[in-house]
Amino acid sequence: MSKTSPIATFDCYRTLIDFDLNRATLPIVRDTLDEVGIDHWTFLDNLRVMRFHAVAQGPYTRYQDIVADTLECCMVMHGARYRPEFAEQLLDEARRFPVFPEVPDALETLKASGVQLAIISNSDNDFIRHHVRTIGVDFDYVVTAEDAGWYKPRRGAFDHLFSVIDRDPSLVTHVAQGWDYDIMPTKQYGIRRVWINRYGFPGSSSYQPYFEIPDLLTLPDLFNRHVLAGAA
Repeated sequence: MSKTSPIATFDCYRTLIDFDLNRATLPIVRDTLDEVGIDHWTFLDNLRVMRFHAVAQGPYTRYQDIVADTLECCMVMHGARYRPEFAEQLLDEARRFPVFPEVPDALETLKASGVQLAIISNSDNDFIRHHVRTIGVDFDYVVTAEDAGWYKPRRGAFDHLFSVIDRDPSLVTHVAQGWDYDIMPTKQYGIRRVWINRYGFPGSSSYQPYFEIPDLLTLPDLFNRHVLAGAA
């Protein structure tokens, strides 16, 4: 693999894979929440924050355990009955989350233009394999939290990625939906960044410069205009 080639590093979950744990969680626990009158959206927002806290607070522990432990903790906090099969069902559903429809063609177009592809994901090695297979595109590198020993947004996760791809920052473009997990923490590295703002969230001038597009449909064109044209 050439160390002089431009490379696009991708967040996987919610950037490439339609990975929505809250959407998958609600059908599993809805009846149990309703038994004690728990507001669904309050519960799911608490669960989202717990997952962020669990990955941001320290070195790697197994992601699939974090998903199970935070679900149990959130149900306990709200006084709802927890059963281990809830987490088993959720993780089984998560392994089958689909790829966003425009993603494979966009990635193949980038590869054809000479851009190498990498994933950096808050995942376990055995878990991410399901999603790479779903995407159906050959990546040059797949880097997980398990490999790094840290989760995004911690610096250790990105430091490990950059040590693996061994590329001058001018050749790196990080592409991600995750504002808090990816776009904010990568500002410090001085690399080109593309925010895939699928959900219409507000950005911030404090974290510019970055490109903002709603999905990967126009990503190859953005590379042609702002990355490959400069490398020619």
